[in-house]
Amino acid sequence: MDAEAYLAERGRLVDASLARALAPSDAIPEVLLAAMRHLVFPGGKRLRPALAFAAAEAVSTAPERALAMATAVELVHCYSLIHDDLPCMDDDDERRGRPTVHVAYGEATAVLAGDALLALAFEVLAAETREPARSLCALRVLAEAAGPRQLVGGQVDDLRSDAARPTPEAILGVHRRKTAALIGAALVGGACLAGADDAALERLSRFGARIGVAFQIADDLLDRALDRGCSLVALVGADAARARAASLLREALDLLEPFGGSADPLRELARFAVGRAR
Repeated sequence: MDAEAYLAERGRLVDASLARALAPSDAIPEVLLAAMRHLVFPGGKRLRPALAFAAAEAVSTAPERALAMATAVELVHCYSLIHDDLPCMDDDDERRGRPTVHVAYGEATAVLAGDALLALAFEVLAAETREPARSLCALRVLAEAAGPRQLVGGQVDDLRSDAARPTPEAILGVHRRKTAALIGAALVGGACLAGADDAALERLSRFGARIGVAFQIADDLLDRALDRGCSLVALVGADAARARAASLLREALDLLEPFGGSADPLRELARFAVGRAR
């Protein structure tokens, strides 16, 4: 299986769902909707949605069963990027080759666009009512990943790391909460909607924790993140960081053994996500 082909195919599936969720509406102010759509379209590689689809396949269910989770997790991801880019956070002017939302629409509208995307994510997921218990599982997983113990708390510690030289353990803790938590939520939430049992959910959660951290290390290697406080690359060097990412990838792939061939898309996505930084 080719990971990039899989990303493109599943990307079309989630793009159609995102377009429905962010369709023009008289109930939404025009400038707000434009700001909400600004970062969503065109999107990135849609890795998180692809992982949700692949998790459903890993438990022998059609990928479409995870569509609501795939859509919701991408909306949360885009919300987090809008807020990360704000002047009070990372103060970035460009994202995905275009002006950031606050540059294009103003800081206040950018904050509100991020808030709206976060709320819309839960609206989309809550509308999946075929199996209420499964939907509740996915909702709980996403809410925890986006909340104060994970994504938001990780962002707070990331900002604080600029003022002091963090330890490797502190950096990996931020990576687990800021990056791996949402990747894990995509996997576990997709599997929840697919009806996975508790043992499968636990394995996918552990897989996501490892792949998420390795993915962030790979991102930092690609960005040559040598001037960021919260970067393993900056602290231990590129070779040691690359070795840590490779070790995490091996551990993650071992966790997929019980799923057999049905987890091949997950395996290839993991190798692709981490292998970009070779």
